Amino acid sequence: MIVKEEFLSKLRRYFSLNLYEVKIWTALLSRGVSTAGELSDIADVPRSRSYDVLESLEKKGFVIMKLGKPIKYLAVPPKEVLERVKKNVNDYAKEQIKKLEDLKKTEVVDELNTLHTQGIELVEPADLSGSLKGRHNLYNHLELTIRNAEESVSIMTTTQGFMRKIEGFKPTFEKLKKRGVKIRIAAPLTKETAAAVKDISGVSEVRNTDDKARFVIVDGKEVIFMIMDDNTVHPTYDVGIWVNSPFFSGALEKLFSAAWKNMKPANEVLKRH
Repeated sequence: MIVKEEFLSKLRRYFSLNLYEVKIWTALLSRGVSTAGELSDIADVPRSRSYDVLESLEKKGFVIMKLGKPIKYLAVPPKEVLERVKKNVNDYAKEQIKKLEDLKKTEVVDELNTLHTQGIELVEPADLSGSLKGRHNLYNHLELTIRNAEESVSIMTTTQGFMRKIEGFKPTFEKLKKRGVKIRIAAPLTKETAAAVKDISGVSEVRNTDDKARFVIVDGKEVIFMIMDDNTVHPTYDVGIWVNSPFFSGALEKLFSAAWKNMKPANEVLKRH
């Protein structure tokens, strides 16, 4: 049996199997029913390992061991395997989430917070900054920073960036609104953004701007600004800079507030579209 290495690599990635497991599994799929010895020869896997591998595949729901002698193994249909793997992944995720939720009720988190607080006191202000590479990492840090806001969140973004943030951060914005945090968003508004503006109405004030910039200011103390044009850069190459500096952030907040006064509210702009 000849199976391309590229195909085996995909199976390993999608089904979280090791090399011996994908070799034995594909060998069994090609035969339907077979013995460990036969599969060892077909898959080019040491006989000393084939029984362990088949036992592992059986536990994961990929194969069934038939009764009788010699012991033979039956391949589970791939569609059924996929459903079993999905269920296992889902069950594992729920179990891990429960562990993390339970962790909140222990002293471990308090001890970790104490360590972090003491550590932050030793950090130089200049060290409270960093680069964020890739839009996924960038948005994860954006959400973390925004979620901890106590007074205000000011956002300047692009048309596409506006819609991404409403889609991704709306639940966070709603929680901030309930806590009395003031949220302002400035972006180039078009007919395309009308639904997003309506979706966020009552939670955030939105105004139109023709300027192209991408940054977020939280409480006038922290700022995250993106240095690339999101219309021309691939999401994996997007780059942001996070700075925890009341001096710099406060100055940028004042500039934003000055520009905000001259921006037209979203409802006025969208009437024309």
